[in-house]
Formats: sequence, structure tokens, C-alpha cells
Amino acid sequence: MAAEDDDEDEEEEDDQEDDEEVDELEGGSDTELVEEEDDAQQVASQQQTGPRKNKQRVLLLSSRGITHRYRHLLNDLGALMPHSKKDAKLDSKHNLTVLNELAELSNCNNCVYFEVRKHTDLYMWMAKTPNGPSVKFHVHNVHTMDELRMTGNCLKGSRPILSFDQNFDEQPHYQLLKEMFTQAFGTPPTARKIKPFVDHILSFSIADNKVWFRNYQIVEKPLEKGQKEKDISLVEIGPRFVLSIMRIFDGSFGGSTLFANSEFVSPNEVRRQRKIEMSQEYRRRMQNAQKRIEKKKETRLPADPLADVFQ
Repeated sequence: MAAEDDDEDEEEEDDQEDDEEVDELEGGSDTELVEEEDDAQQVASQQQTGPRKNKQRVLLLSSRGITHRYRHLLNDLGALMPHSKKDAKLDSKHNLTVLNELAELSNCNNCVYFEVRKHTDLYMWMAKTPNGPSVKFHVHNVHTMDELRMTGNCLKGSRPILSFDQNFDEQPHYQLLKEMFTQAFGTPPTARKIKPFVDHILSFSIADNKVWFRNYQIVEKPLEKGQKEKDISLVEIGPRFVLSIMRIFDGSFGGSTLFANSEFVSPNEVRRQRKIEMSQEYRRRMQNAQKRIEKKKETRLPADPLADVFQ
């Protein structure tokens, strides 16, 4: 009987040891799974915090009724932006939210739209599609490359250096414009049509509450004897134009107004004032002519009674 009791005790101890081993194995597998999940999370976080890729693409298009000068300006901007993609002219001038769908179909996250009214006024929309923000400019003092014929030249498809005036850091709406210009005109290094050269500068300056755009070539003169550094100069290429800020919206081609330029005067109002001045000048000329006629009547000499004596 004693021998049977000893055998039962040994069997119970063996069962307990087996259960402990199973628990240890299960616990070890759980810890291994947790460690693997932690490693995966670390890898994902490293990928997220890694260098951000610049994948900006810009859609360039215009409205119907664009003139030859503004069309040449659009072509010049397309030549300066190798990461851009052109599209056909947009028929509608009222429902501009269609541009968000066109940009999505073209795989673009920026849009530059030329809106021409009355064949004279050019308005440029620049938007971050599809969620915004967007800004509307009035473009004037336009000079294309063909008009200027500057001596400067640069390689087509080369990446530019963006130069911003220090005034862009003073006010919030200028800071927003600086970021939008950087994303729209800054050529990403992963674009397919670019050339591995940096030989021109796109300059954005603020004067008279307007944005002045210029394009310069970087010219490096060869080293001469005794020189340690190359002489670098800038030669203008073109195009050149001036942007007057009208409104900044929080959405893409619409939404609530973030900034409204109170100093902006519509070109329609300018033409109206010019017509009023011309009409006033015409009225003044007619009044002066009528005064001359009346004065001639008043200063007419009376008839001479002796005029017929010697006839």
C-alpha cells in the first residue's frame, strides 16, 4: 500500500511540472508576440518620422477667351515648372469646384488657373487641392519671354532656387502665400522631367502690397589667377509680372474668406473712373467751345455807317 501511495505522489508531481512547463511556454510565446509587435511599431514610427518626400504636382490650365499674351505667359510658367501638367481650357467660369476633380484625375495636389474676363483682365487662382487654401490674384504688368528677349538663359527642366523677400515673414497672410508659392513653384527632386541642375532663381518680392515675380539666371565666371572664389552674377530671363492679392479662402476655389485686400481696386472700377474723367474732359471742351462762340458774338464790331461812302 505504501508503494502505491508513493507512485501516486510521483505522478501528481510530474503532472504539476508538465503544467508549469506549458505555462512557461505559453507565457514565452506571448512575450515574443508582444516584442514582435513592438518592433513593428518602431519600424513604422521610424518610417513615419523619416525624411518627407516632396511629391508636389501642379495642374496648369486657363479659361476660354484667353489672349495670346496670357497664353504665352502660361506656357512660360509651364516651362519653368517641370512638375506641372497642362490641361484643356475650362468652359465654365462659375463652377470652379470642377477644378478639384480635374486635379484629382491628373494626380495633382496643386492647381494654377488663369481666368480671363473681357479679354483684358487676367485673374490667377492658386489653390491647394482638394481641401484648400486658395488665393485669387489680379495679374498685371505682364511681360513674356518673347517680349523681353533678355540675354539670360537656363536649362529647360532644371530646378530653381526660390528667393523670398523678408516682408513675407512679417504678416500671417504673407506667410501663407510663401508656403503656397513654395509648394507650387518648388520643383521636387523626384519629378520625372527635371534635370539635375540648379541654374536659375525665382524671385518673389513685396512692394506696394503687391507680389513682384522675376526669373534670373545664375552666371558663374571662370576663376582667374589669384582668385579663390567664383564671381556669381544674376541675369534676368523672364517672364515678369505683378500679382495683386484680392482674397484668400480657406477652401479650394471657395469657402470662407481668410483675408480680403481692402486696398484692391477692381479694373472695372478703374475703367469706370477713366470714362468719367474722359466724359468730364469732353464736357469741359464743349463748354469752352460754347463760351468762345458767345464771346465772338459779344465782341463783334458794329456796322460802320461810312463804309459805303466811296462806292
